[in-house]
Amino acid sequence: MSDDTPQHPGETDLTTARTWVEFEDPGEDDQRFRCDLTWLTSSWTCVFGSGCHGIDADKPDFGCCVLGAHFTDKDDIARVKAVADELGEDEWQLHPGSTRRSAWTEKEDGDLKTKVVDGACIFLNRPGFPAGAGCALHQHAVLTGVEPHTVKPDVCWQLPIRRTYRTVELPDGSSYLEVSIGEYDRRGWGAGGHDLDWYCSGSPDAHVAVDPVYVTERAGLVELMGAAGYEELAARCEAHLELVAAITTTKGGSRPSPSGRALLPLLVHPATLAAQEK
Repeated sequence: MSDDTPQHPGETDLTTARTWVEFEDPGEDDQRFRCDLTWLTSSWTCVFGSGCHGIDADKPDFGCCVLGAHFTDKDDIARVKAVADELGEDEWQLHPGSTRRSAWTEKEDGDLKTKVVDGACIFLNRPGFPAGAGCALHQHAVLTGVEPHTVKPDVCWQLPIRRTYRTVELPDGSSYLEVSIGEYDRRGWGAGGHDLDWYCSGSPDAHVAVDPVYVTERAGLVELMGAAGYEELAARCEAHLELVAAITTTKGGSRPSPSGRALLPLLVHPATLAAQEK
């Protein structure tokens, strides 16, 4: 990877080494997971409304909602439409007066996405709205007691976790599907990701959670990996955290181990380390 990857003030190096783990998917034959333990055991959390700078410096209150959400498939669209049909003007500030799909979607370069109104997604309730600022879909999920990932666009509930696929060809002619679960850093947005004014996954300002990502994002990870796959991941994350604790202290556990701390950049997300140092 090039060493000239653009860096952004207040964000950590995108090229820092990571610790990955591979294991068979217990729910699917000929499929393996490849997971970024450094990311999944980090202390990242969404800080919308409590420290988020937003991806557009001119619209910090809009978080990462300024671009609208691109849909992945028909199921994604249908899920959001079902919730849009339930939302009233008391929950949805920019309710267009109709729940027809055309009232809250638009096309960009031929792809369907949520409509952008006055600088942000049509589902984003602005500061001062009686029901509270933030995603109307997310707020509806909390109000009705369902997991947010069951009502929001895929790209919204998955960020900043990224699932990718590739077919791995083995020397004997066999192959398997590799499913990677890692960090959706600013590079995941394509070349335009480097134009974002701020991005949470690499910023210490967002690495302030008490529990690690694999715990706080459990519901979404189960959706991405299946329950059995998640349990396998959780076991490996727990072992990873035990390793981190073991190598960073002396035998008596009274002070940091210099040799152990040298390994921290490989084992602990750089933004988590920076947040701890603060």
